[in-house]
Amino acid sequence: MTSVAEQTTSRPEAKPQPSRSARGLAWARRAPLMPALVFMIIVTQLPFVATLVISFMNWNAYYPDEVGFAGFDNFKRVFTDVNMRDAVLTTIWLTAGVVIISLLLGLGIALLLDRRFRGRGAVRTMMIAPFLVVPVAAALLWKHALYNPEYGLFNGAITWVWKLFGSDHPPQPDWISNMPLWAVIFALVWQWTPFMMLILLAGLQGRPLDVIEAARIDGANGWQIFRSMTLPHLRQYLELGALLGSIYIVQNFDAVFTITSGGLGTANLPYTIYQIFYQAHDYGRASAAAVIVVLGTIIIATFALRTVSSLFKQEAGR
Repeated sequence: MTSVAEQTTSRPEAKPQPSRSARGLAWARRAPLMPALVFMIIVTQLPFVATLVISFMNWNAYYPDEVGFAGFDNFKRVFTDVNMRDAVLTTIWLTAGVVIISLLLGLGIALLLDRRFRGRGAVRTMMIAPFLVVPVAAALLWKHALYNPEYGLFNGAITWVWKLFGSDHPPQPDWISNMPLWAVIFALVWQWTPFMMLILLAGLQGRPLDVIEAARIDGANGWQIFRSMTLPHLRQYLELGALLGSIYIVQNFDAVFTITSGGLGTANLPYTIYQIFYQAHDYGRASAAAVIVVLGTIIIATFALRTVSSLFKQEAGR
């Protein structure tokens, strides 16, 4: 048996408690952030809580006397509604098309802008410009200045090319009517390619140049270096671009509303929620659909945050 003295000495020492002055200093540092925190809670969390509450209610403005608790009926209607399933498929095709094409174009542009040439800074600034355009303005630009069958730039270019070959009756396709979903995709690709390019360009500038130079000395050509060194290095940046792009494009409303008004099979989830809320005035079902979209976005954002944290750990370990 151990003695009382040995038991006393074997106990772990108690951690020193922070003094009152240290606690006061910590609160003094956090106090200036409290108004911003309260503001963010009011602006972001309270509306979501209200939406969550309404999603469990039977609330339609056309039937004000039938307002009451509906349980999970609104969520069941969302998952069994044919129009909602079509909207989900449209959202998947729209998001996948924009993300994949934007990533490929952004990768090609980033590889070109990673090279040294005169005026590279000005070219980079011009390439970023489409991403800075207001989404509604960009959609209006594509709808009227490019897609319009009478005075649009695309049909004007076709007319000019056909006249060069001596034809006086060039085709004048109605781009939005002939390919409505692709019309929305191309407009979004134009706007999101600079975003992908910025992420991939940052990844390219973090490559170990000494290893690449050693590979060139050993006889590796450009394609071998890109396939075996550059592309593996950019894998996480590609994942980050795809995840962040998916988060924002899933929620896109401006392009669909402005270019096609949700017609011709282009109604995605945000536009369908808008129709349910503002046209059908079914607030409960619209709120349930919005909650489902938010939960899906949170899942994607979780993977994006993990990718960002892994990138930061890699940068800190160098």
